[in-house]
Amino acid sequence: MIIESTAPSRVDIAGGTIDIWPLYLFHPRAATVNFAVSLRASCRVETLSDDRVILESRDRNVSFETSLERIADLAREERLELISKLVHFFQPTVGFRLVAESQAPAGAGLGGSSALAIACIGALNRLVGDRYEPRKFITIAANVETAVIRVPAGFQDYYAAQYGGANCLHLRADGIEREELRVDAGEFERRIAVCYTGEPRLSGINNWEMFKTHIDGDPEIFQRFERIRDSALRMRAALLSNDWREVAATMRDAYPDRKQLAPNITTPRMDALVEKALANGAEAAKVCGAGGGGCIAFLCEEGRRADVERALGGEEDVRMLDWHFAREGLTVREM
Repeated sequence: MIIESTAPSRVDIAGGTIDIWPLYLFHPRAATVNFAVSLRASCRVETLSDDRVILESRDRNVSFETSLERIADLAREERLELISKLVHFFQPTVGFRLVAESQAPAGAGLGGSSALAIACIGALNRLVGDRYEPRKFITIAANVETAVIRVPAGFQDYYAAQYGGANCLHLRADGIEREELRVDAGEFERRIAVCYTGEPRLSGINNWEMFKTHIDGDPEIFQRFERIRDSALRMRAALLSNDWREVAATMRDAYPDRKQLAPNITTPRMDALVEKALANGAEAAKVCGAGGGGCIAFLCEEGRRADVERALGGEEDVRMLDWHFAREGLTVREM
C-alpha cells in the first residue's frame, strides 16, 4: 500500500501570535488572518513486508531506520523529531517507509513544519485505518509540535494547512472557529511578493519571549496585542470588501506594533530589505511568522510586484518565492 498526502504552507497577514493558547483568552474577539500558498509539504508512506520503520526527510537529507518493536524509542528520538513523535503517537503495526519533503524553505516563517505535521498526520492516520476523524488532526498536530519545540504553539498554521484558502480564525473561550474568506485569489497573486531573507528565524525564542511578557502582565504588551487583534478584524473586513487600499493601510499601521513585540522580530538585514522594497513599489510589509529572519511578505502597488521582486532579488542570499494561492488544503490518497 502507498499513501501520499500534501498540505499547503501559509502567509499570515494580520493577527499573528495572538493565536497562541491562552493569550487569545485575554483579548475578546481575538482573530488572525492568513492565506494558504502552494509551497506544500508532502508525506509518502509505503508499507513493507517486514517490521522495518524507515523515516526520511528529503529536503533535510536525513534518514534512519528502526523497527516496530522499537517504536517506543521514537518518543525520545532527536533525528527528524517531529516525524518521530508523530509515528510514536500513531503506533503503526506494519512496517513502512515514510518520506517527507517541504517546498517551503527551512526557517521561512511560513508554517512549513505545521504543514508537514498535518500532511504526516493525514498519511499516518490512513495507515492505521483512519483511527481519528479529520477534525482531530489540528489538536494532534499542535500538541505534538509543542512537545517538539518545547514552547506553546500557535494554532493558525494548522488551519491553513488542513483547509487551504484564505482564513480568519476567531479565537474564543469555547474553541476556534475558522471562517473561510471569499477573496479574489488572483489579486493576492498579483499584489503580494514573498521574500526569503536567507536568515534563519527565531520563532520559538520570539514567541516564548512574547508569551512570557504577556503572561507576566506587561501592560504595554497587552495593549499591543489589543491592537494586533484590531488589525486582524480590520484586515478581515478589508479583504471581504476587496478594498486593497485598506489592506495596505492595515498592514502599514500594524507593522510598528508587530516589530516592537520582541527585540528580534526584525533584524538590521530585514529592515534594509523593507526599506528597499518600499522604495521600489511596495506599499506595506509583514514579517511572516514570529520573525527574527525567514520571510517577509510585501503588498505591492498595482502592477509593481515584478519591480519589487527585481529590486530585492539582486540582494545576496535573498530569494523571491514563486507561489500561488492554494485553495486546497490537506489531500490524502491511497494507491
